Amino acid sequence: MSTAQGARERARSEVTAAIKEEARRQLAAEGAAKLSLRAVARELGMVSSALYRYFPSRDELLTALIIDAYDALGAAAEQARDTAGEAAPVARFTAVCEAIRTWALAHPHEYALIYGSPVPGYAAPETTVPAAARTGMVLLGIFRDAREGPGLAELPLPAELRPEAERLAAALAPDLPPEMAAALVAVWAQLFGLVSFELFGQFNNVIEDRERFFRHTVTALARGAGLR
Repeated sequence: MSTAQGARERARSEVTAAIKEEARRQLAAEGAAKLSLRAVARELGMVSSALYRYFPSRDELLTALIIDAYDALGAAAEQARDTAGEAAPVARFTAVCEAIRTWALAHPHEYALIYGSPVPGYAAPETTVPAAARTGMVLLGIFRDAREGPGLAELPLPAELRPEAERLAAALAPDLPPEMAAALVAVWAQLFGLVSFELFGQFNNVIEDRERFFRHTVTALARGAGLR
């Protein structure tokens, strides 16, 4: 790579980062539905036509922000998993859940972008899927490790739910029994429900010691899903 090419790529990377940062500021101030490329360009002192060379549409900018948010959350979950090391499955699960909550509280507007209300007129493309899956893969990995090591408790599964559980297992984790696949999806929904309730104010005047409440609840979720 020539010196000139390297300089151009660095400049493009810096401008792209500045556009994203201003877009995140607008998310915090106005919400995703009001994100405007023209407003971003104006705040950065750019003409709109110049910004379009980086992000041709609002949707492409939103997609980049969504991928960044999913990747940041996934990285936080992975770091917590790695830090927990060889701890018991319930402890590892709880550590990952606490990292997810910590990230969400530190980045409420980015969390709202990926787990809040859908943005009117926007449909996330398939390119967001790998980043979106990172956190779920961490949780799934803890279940896999538990099954290979200390084991998973056997969970009852109503006969009428088995076809759906078998479909989930085939799609998400063919190496896990249907009971575990169904339990994992339920845990995933309840975990992010807890985080969203806290972040979006549903716990106001209800739960005061939210950190301890969260830790207690996700520990119970882990055990209820069969982790030993």
